[in-house]
Amino acid sequence: MLQVNFLRDNKERVLEGLKKRQFKNLELVDEAIAADDERKRIQFELDSQLSEINKISKEIGLLMKEGKKEEAESAKSKTAQYKESSSELKSQLECKENDLLNILYLLPNIPNELVKSGASADDNEIIFQSHPVEGLGEGAIPHWELAKKYNLIDFELGVKIAGAGFPVYLGKGARLQRALVQYFLDKNVEKGYTEVNPPHVVNEASGFGTGQLPDKEGQMYYINEDKLYLIPTAEVPVTNLYRDVLFDEKDLPIKNTAFSQCYRREAGSYGAHVRGLNRLHQFEKVEIVRIEKPENSYAVLEEMVEHIKEILTDLELPFRVLRLCGGDTGFGSAMTYDFEVWSAAQEMWLEVSSVSNYETFQANRLKCRYKGDGKSQLVHTLNGSAMALPRIMAALLENNQTTEGIKLPKKIAEYARFDVIN
Repeated sequence: MLQVNFLRDNKERVLEGLKKRQFKNLELVDEAIAADDERKRIQFELDSQLSEINKISKEIGLLMKEGKKEEAESAKSKTAQYKESSSELKSQLECKENDLLNILYLLPNIPNELVKSGASADDNEIIFQSHPVEGLGEGAIPHWELAKKYNLIDFELGVKIAGAGFPVYLGKGARLQRALVQYFLDKNVEKGYTEVNPPHVVNEASGFGTGQLPDKEGQMYYINEDKLYLIPTAEVPVTNLYRDVLFDEKDLPIKNTAFSQCYRREAGSYGAHVRGLNRLHQFEKVEIVRIEKPENSYAVLEEMVEHIKEILTDLELPFRVLRLCGGDTGFGSAMTYDFEVWSAAQEMWLEVSSVSNYETFQANRLKCRYKGDGKSQLVHTLNGSAMALPRIMAALLENNQTTEGIKLPKKIAEYARFDVIN
C-alpha cells in the first residue's frame, strides 16, 4: 500500500508510474489526498476540543475548591457539550480513516524507473536467454501424453476426485515431484535461506498484508465457515510472519524458504494453454522471501535472479528471463522478473518463476519496520518462486524424451534415485 504522504509529495511521479501500468483510475490519487486532508481537519478539531475539555476540567477543580459551585456547574455543562461534540468527531474520524484506507487499497505500487510502459506480456523485455531453442521434431509428444504413456500423472482420476486442475501423481511421477521439492529447498538453504513450514490457510488480515486482498479475492479459495483463505503461494503466510514486527537493524536481512501446496481458482482460464500441467488449481511450489533494508533491496533482487538462473542451469532446461512491463507487473510489485522454460513438444515458453521487489508496498500494509539510527522506517520485502513445480515437470518430461524413455538431468536423477523413466 502506498503511503498518502508519498502520494502528496510525489504526485507527478505517482501519476506517471500509474500510467506505465495502464492504470485507468488516476482520480484515486486526488481522492486519497483529499480524504487525508479531511482526516487531518477532523483530527485537528478533535484535538482542539479534547484540549479544551482538559483545560475546563482543571478549572472546575479550582472553582470547586474556591466554593464557586454555580460557576463550576456552568463549566461542567460546557464540558458535556464538548464531550458530545468530540464523540461525534471521533466517529467522523474513524469513517474518514476507513475511506482513506479503502482508496489506498485500490492503488497499485509504482513501478521502478527501469520498468518500461506496456499493456501486456507482449511488451515485456527479454534480458537473458540461456541458448537458442527449437522443437524436438516429428514424433515428440506433449507432457500430458508422456504422463499417460509412463503412468506418471492421472489427470482423469483427479477430475473424479476433485475436478479439473487437480492431478494425481503416481509412481515415478510422485517421486520426481518429491525429488524436485527437496532439491529446490536444499539449493535455497545452501544460499542462506532458513526453511519454514507455514500454515496453508490465512486469515483476511494476512491476505490484505501481502496484497492478495482486495486485488485477487476472486482467485482465492475461501472457507466461509472459518473465514480463511487457502494460500495461493507460501509468500503469503511467510511474509505475514513479520506483520506488526519492529526489527532491530542488526536483525536484517531475513531470508526464508518454504514449500507448500498452492491453491488458485484461475477463474476464466480456458484454451490449449491450460492443458495438462500448464495451469492447475492445486500445485506445489517452493518460495523464497526476503526482508531487507531499502538501500539493499535492488542488489538483492539481482542476487535472487542469479540464484534462479543457477537452478534452471542445473535442470539443464532452456530458459529466458524477462523484466515485466508496467501493465504486466503484479499489483504490489515495483519490479518483477519472470523466468520461462522452453517446452519443446508444445513449442512454447512456460513461466516457472517470478521474482519481485515490493519495496515498502507490503511493509506498509504489514506495519513491518526496522529501527536504525534512532528512528524506525519501513523495510523492503522481496519474494520469488524457487521453483513452481508443474511447468518445470512439463518441460523436464518433454525436453528429455527419447526413444529409450525420459532421461533426467544429472542433478535431479541424484535426488530421484533413478535416471530414466521408461
